[in-house]
Amino acid sequence: MTISVIIPVYNAQANLQLCLEHLSRSSAPILECIVVDDGSTDRTAEAARKAGARVTTLDRQHGPAFARNVGAKEARGDVLFFLDADVCIQPDAIARLLANFAEDPDLDAVVGSYDDAPPATGLLSQYRNLMHSHVHQRAPRETATFWSGCGAIRRLVFLAHGGFDASYSRPAIEDIELGYRLARANCKLAVDNQLLVKHLKHWTLWNLIKTDIMDRGVPWTELILRDRSMPNHLNIDRSERISVALSFILFGLAAEGTIRYRGYFLTPFLAVLIFLLAKYWVDATSRPRSRAITLCMTLLIGCFSYLAWHYHMIKMVPPVLLGYAMLFIQHRYTQGRTQAVIGKIYGIYLFFVLLFALAFLPARPVVFTVYLVLIVLIVLNKELYVFLSTRLGGFGALAVLPFHFLYHFYNGISFLIGLTRHIGKGLRNESPLAKRQSSNSVLTKAATLQATAKDYSERL
Repeated sequence: MTISVIIPVYNAQANLQLCLEHLSRSSAPILECIVVDDGSTDRTAEAARKAGARVTTLDRQHGPAFARNVGAKEARGDVLFFLDADVCIQPDAIARLLANFAEDPDLDAVVGSYDDAPPATGLLSQYRNLMHSHVHQRAPRETATFWSGCGAIRRLVFLAHGGFDASYSRPAIEDIELGYRLARANCKLAVDNQLLVKHLKHWTLWNLIKTDIMDRGVPWTELILRDRSMPNHLNIDRSERISVALSFILFGLAAEGTIRYRGYFLTPFLAVLIFLLAKYWVDATSRPRSRAITLCMTLLIGCFSYLAWHYHMIKMVPPVLLGYAMLFIQHRYTQGRTQAVIGKIYGIYLFFVLLFALAFLPARPVVFTVYLVLIVLIVLNKELYVFLSTRLGGFGALAVLPFHFLYHFYNGISFLIGLTRHIGKGLRNESPLAKRQSSNSVLTKAATLQATAKDYSERL
């Protein structure tokens, strides 16, 4: 059995060099490595050639789905191993692929997993890459989806099912859509969570939200509605769907409490939110283009300070500001054992300040309901938070809570947008003009098939 590695790439010279360098360290041989340059404007293609890859350059950017299909048509191996340009495989990855297919002759495709040591620094990058690793690691062996970041499929199976849907012109859910088609055709797909790759991607808040909503959430919703099937695997299992519903309830309760009790309700929650966002802000200040984040956090602290003064909760302001000072000192001016000691002190300090802030909340039913929803959300996702705490520490796991709750909330927004678009497409297809166009299309196809049959019979 031979392996063809296919890597689509667009303006990712540095990441591609690392990807190909790790590929060259494989303990098992590959037949070929095909890099499809999707209209890059930098020196990506040159870097790929220097690394010994066979390069196909497209005239313009078509998207990774189209680029992978081009590479698949050129490949000669029995198995197509798709990799993203920003992942680095382990030395035993190719050997594991071969073993998966050798041990199970009925296996049509297998996907791997991100490892638990992403190199990108910063809270958001660590959180997102580790969350993906957690999802892959807890996935069952048998699955109903495909993953092109690190996924292998028999070449004949891939070609027989038409490859990736090239209508996805951006990195989106083209691999998931292929997986659904394969599953409907009773193909056998599996997850090997020991087939590890390191994800090099650096995430920003804007990139994370845009990707989750427009490139994944909305098209994934449309795909589910199109197929009329709600699978229960990977990151759309039942607990995820319940978490989405609870996040909407949580945001609704927060809005209701703010409207009814105004600053008496909002001020303590702002204090808690500021503390939870502290690590994100401190991490962001060490990177370029952090002025917008600093401005937003400054406005948030200013709003909190004003409300605390206006509603006679000024006692909360000094502990919050002192906590920030401690965090900046730990991040900027200490290292090694001293930094670890200050970090533990800060974690204990944070716990008591959070209790202090929450004590100012009014004893009303909406407050207790908020507590209850928060507890249920944390319990539902406890496995992820425990996993994150082992990698980021207890304070790091706390710091990702706002982003994870936000993740569930905008996943719900994505579902509503996808549902609206799906209904809109259905209404357009039911219009008289669409029906005439559909009828004409059917007649045209029928005439084409008839002409083809006639031509074939005449040749006979």
